[in-house]
Amino acid sequence: MSLRLAILCPGQGGQHAGMFDLPRTDPATAAALQQWLPEAAPGMPLEQVLADDALLFSNRLAQPLIVAATAAAWSALQPLLPAPALVAGYSIGELTAYHVAGAISAPQAIRLAASRAQLMDACLQAAAPQVLCAVSGLAVRTLNAMLAPRNLYLAIETDADSCIVGGLARDMDLAASEIERLGGKIRLLPVTVASHTPLMDGAVEPFLQQLRQRFSTDPQMPVLSGLSGQAVVKKEQAVSVLSRQLAQTIRWSDCMDACAEQGITAALELGPGAALSRMLQARHPQIACRSISEFRSLRGVAGWLQRL
Repeated sequence: MSLRLAILCPGQGGQHAGMFDLPRTDPATAAALQQWLPEAAPGMPLEQVLADDALLFSNRLAQPLIVAATAAAWSALQPLLPAPALVAGYSIGELTAYHVAGAISAPQAIRLAASRAQLMDACLQAAAPQVLCAVSGLAVRTLNAMLAPRNLYLAIETDADSCIVGGLARDMDLAASEIERLGGKIRLLPVTVASHTPLMDGAVEPFLQQLRQRFSTDPQMPVLSGLSGQAVVKKEQAVSVLSRQLAQTIRWSDCMDACAEQGITAALELGPGAALSRMLQARHPQIACRSISEFRSLRGVAGWLQRL
């Protein structure tokens, strides 16, 4: 069976102090990062950010730094890997996916991530903090029916009985006991904005305008839409999806199924973290899935794919 590779680009949650270490072992990438990182963390030494979780997980820094780390991994690995059949990205990772697909440069993706974070932060109100929570052990259909009257929203669907829920913290606190009574488990995520919910409506149009200015070419390989799992091959589609996904539900389960339907045989998550590769492996065990976080060298990543 011939190799059909999918590249997976992560969202927030897996960032860590060493997330630039492996890409920096490539001299060309290390030099590029010297140019990219001031865009991701302006006026702040990277080592200071990486050593302080309050900074590293703050929305304004997390989004551009995750894009920078993922883009750096791709820069270091691209010459060693076969051409991917498709790319998929989770939340902010969907923006990085268009860099991997050749539609935007790494600096453009990092700048857009910083703008995206700023626009989303502008939707926050100090008196009404927002949250994202992982909910498992409860059918998404059952959960979704109880969310609407409580002003809570299905932000990301990952399986029939697992998802991410977003909304105001006070509403989540009120709903938590009912979710647990029905057998669900709740875990608060280290994210301060209710991404992919109507609470982000105010960010959609201004981000759309920024995307239109930066996207000048079609992706060179299909990118899966987080809203539907459908393959995006035109820049106009990309701009529409990337703006709308700020305030609409991400169907990551559909993206994983699309990988299987399109005959993907191996998936490599560019990091930071390994959540996407683990989810895909659990849902479609026939696909060989790894994250670069599992390897000690760039050559080790390439060697794994060569052995498949």
